[in-house]
Amino acid sequence: MPPAELEELHCAAALEKPPPPPPPAEGDELWRWLRRHVGPAAEGELRWLRRCVGAAGKGFAIGAGLKGGLALFSVLVRLRSRRSPRSRKAGAMTNEEAVVLALKETVRYGMFLGTFAGTYVSVDECIAALWGRKRTARWRSLLSGLIAGPSMLLTGPGTQHTSLAIYILMRAAVLAARCGIKSRRFGKICKPLTWSHGDVFLMCLSSAQILSAYILSQDSLPSSYKSFLNKHGGKDHSILQGLKEVVQHTAFSNLGGIEKYYKSVGVDIKLDPNMKVPCSIVHGNQSCTGHFISFLLQAYGRAVPVYIPVYLVPALVVHRQDLMKRPYTIMGKSLLGTARSSLFLSMYCASAWAWTCFLFRTFEKCNTPLVVLGTFPAGLALFIEKKSRRTEISLYCLARAIESFFTCMTDAGLCPPILQIKRADVVVFSMATSIIMHCYAQEREVFRSKYLNVLDWVFGVPLPSDDEENKKHSTSIDGINKGIFSIG
Repeated sequence: MPPAELEELHCAAALEKPPPPPPPAEGDELWRWLRRHVGPAAEGELRWLRRCVGAAGKGFAIGAGLKGGLALFSVLVRLRSRRSPRSRKAGAMTNEEAVVLALKETVRYGMFLGTFAGTYVSVDECIAALWGRKRTARWRSLLSGLIAGPSMLLTGPGTQHTSLAIYILMRAAVLAARCGIKSRRFGKICKPLTWSHGDVFLMCLSSAQILSAYILSQDSLPSSYKSFLNKHGGKDHSILQGLKEVVQHTAFSNLGGIEKYYKSVGVDIKLDPNMKVPCSIVHGNQSCTGHFISFLLQAYGRAVPVYIPVYLVPALVVHRQDLMKRPYTIMGKSLLGTARSSLFLSMYCASAWAWTCFLFRTFEKCNTPLVVLGTFPAGLALFIEKKSRRTEISLYCLARAIESFFTCMTDAGLCPPILQIKRADVVVFSMATSIIMHCYAQEREVFRSKYLNVLDWVFGVPLPSDDEENKKHSTSIDGINKGIFSIG
């Protein structure tokens, strides 16, 4: 039966014929058109160009997105708190000026991260093309990260980012420590860094500097962080000034102002100008124990609004699909996290006042060493937080503490001249990014997967050193990038 045989031949041919390729994505059409017209000789150069442009664009998107989100939140808070022009102080920034400034900051931070990513990829590819990918594998990313670091200047020539630079340096130190731990040569030296509670110890060290500076030298703290501490420290400026004068054994300049403040909150108190233990300044007529309990409850109320967006926004944005499937589980975890982190912050502040009062009464005197010793154990409150959050919090506070420490050293004339360079933040940031990018290219296993996915999406998966593997890898780089985009 010829018709049947002919039909079978057509079916067999259809089965042997490969399926048609899927339609190209809109973002890849230009790239594939160039590959068809320039020929295989220039395909490698086009891959470099695409990697550079893609990294710069993604870096700009991340920088502008992060800074723009923070700027939008601050503008909304400003619009809500200042509805009437009459409530605005003389010389204060208008709402229109605040919006313009927010837009400028958003663009600047986008340019900063976009230029950093683009510069790193460009230098990395140029060095690999000139001297070979395999020959320069050990130092190429180190140099590329160092050269890309000065892109921080795009945030503004007069804008210092010391805290950010020190925080990035701390992250680089953590990665370097992980490399040292798994190294045969430095493994024994770095073994103490594997202590499971090292993050809490760093938090205690940071607390000793930060909270001492909050009482004795607030000018050494960044303005935004100082405002945060003044809010959650829960003490009027006159109380802090009086406590500072007792610690430094100077005459009271505004003892009447402290009494007036307590009277405004319903506490009638008469302070002794010859006091040696300043507990009456700190908590008026309350006992130290009663003050700890009442302060803890008040501090918890101040901390809850801080952590609600920290946990609620990821639940609505990052876990939005799971939120539709398991709403009670996701929201329950968010509420539990909010309650837990709020308890950490309130216990951190309350225990700092409790420990200082305890030492003042124990030794019946008040001085700077006792303030430092009293604020050190406040870092133990970090045990309340989840283990996964402890490292981030301790490194953030350590960066603030280091900045405050060197500011105090500089004010006292004890800082070496070599550390007093004009843009030390750019130097520190460049050194840190050099280490981080070297670890990213050569020691990828020391990164957590969530950070590694983001870096791979921005910079592209690092090519292997072998030239033969480069050719195989270049044909599949599109699929890898798409997979990373879906993960990140």
